[in-house]
Amino acid sequence: MSPRAFGVAIFALAVAAAPVRAWAQGNRTAEAERVLRSLVEIYGPSGMEGAVRAAVERRLPAWASPETDSAGNLWVRVGEGGAPVVFVAHLDEIGFRITAIHDDGSLELARLGGFFPSLFEAQPALVHTGSGPPVPAVFRPRPPGAGSPTRTPEAIVGDVGTTSRAATDALGVRVGHTMTMPKRYVRLAGTRVTGRSFDDRVGSAALLLAVNALDRSRLRHEVIFLWSVREETGLEGAAVAARALGLTPRRVHAVDTFVSADSPLELPAFGVAPLGDGAVVRAVDNSAVAPAPLVDSLVALAAARRIPLQLGATNGGNDGSAFAPWGVPDVAIAWPLRYSHSPAEVADLRDVVALGDLVRAIAEEW
Repeated sequence: MSPRAFGVAIFALAVAAAPVRAWAQGNRTAEAERVLRSLVEIYGPSGMEGAVRAAVERRLPAWASPETDSAGNLWVRVGEGGAPVVFVAHLDEIGFRITAIHDDGSLELARLGGFFPSLFEAQPALVHTGSGPPVPAVFRPRPPGAGSPTRTPEAIVGDVGTTSRAATDALGVRVGHTMTMPKRYVRLAGTRVTGRSFDDRVGSAALLLAVNALDRSRLRHEVIFLWSVREETGLEGAAVAARALGLTPRRVHAVDTFVSADSPLELPAFGVAPLGDGAVVRAVDNSAVAPAPLVDSLVALAAARRIPLQLGATNGGNDGSAFAPWGVPDVAIAWPLRYSHSPAEVADLRDVVALGDLVRAIAEEW
């Protein structure tokens, strides 16, 4: 074959392969979107994660034998031999808990997790009773003269439209029930998506993507996939799992949000991880510092698997730090998120795919 003919042939192969690559990428982001959407649109404030846990169970492969512990954590164990490697993503989302019902029927609320309550003022709401459909409600706006709208309100009050405690009680609303803002998964331009509770439904979806693609014949040790409860209120579910496992795990990988400065109004001096550039090693946050040799090894693994990976430091804590008292190294992995703990979180489906691939690679090879 002449050099010219060879060049023409190579060009033709490249052109023919381009639609295949585009189809493959589109097919994988579509799969990630199906899983993520199915989890995002289910409500699960801290302490009421049952519906989310059930949705995860429905998407597990046939070989999985899921177990639920006394705290409500969901466990899937696979592989044999050696110290186990643990992946943990949390099922819960931020919200409010009803702490009192006033004489006028209004609801006193306490926050479940850390966020700016002003983002929820004067918005529609839902009371989750744990039985039957949610009760429609609103988060009352602050009264006139109650402070600048740019400052955090002293309290957020729930309103189900009643004028007495008895009328609120008749709706089935009780102290201890939870309250959230309604939410909906929405596709933005390209591969960007928005909604509420991406923290940590993206992590939960990534574990599902990894479990369903896992090549179990490649495992050299036991792997534990764990979906935890009550992370937003103090890593409570993870603490129960850590006590159960004690000194046995080789390491733990919390799979959670990387709160990124990749947004128009933030300074790029800290927490920079652009959306769409891949998964993130959450090397440093407020709760843990990942051991440098493990970070380096993880970077090499991602490069070998051609998984796009970023490194960064960010704020917040992660479930893996609950294992620290037992001497278990915590190497948190994440995806970049804009507007964390707000009603309009923004993520990129390409990062969800990369995160699922990274979890699978760690389980199979590292």
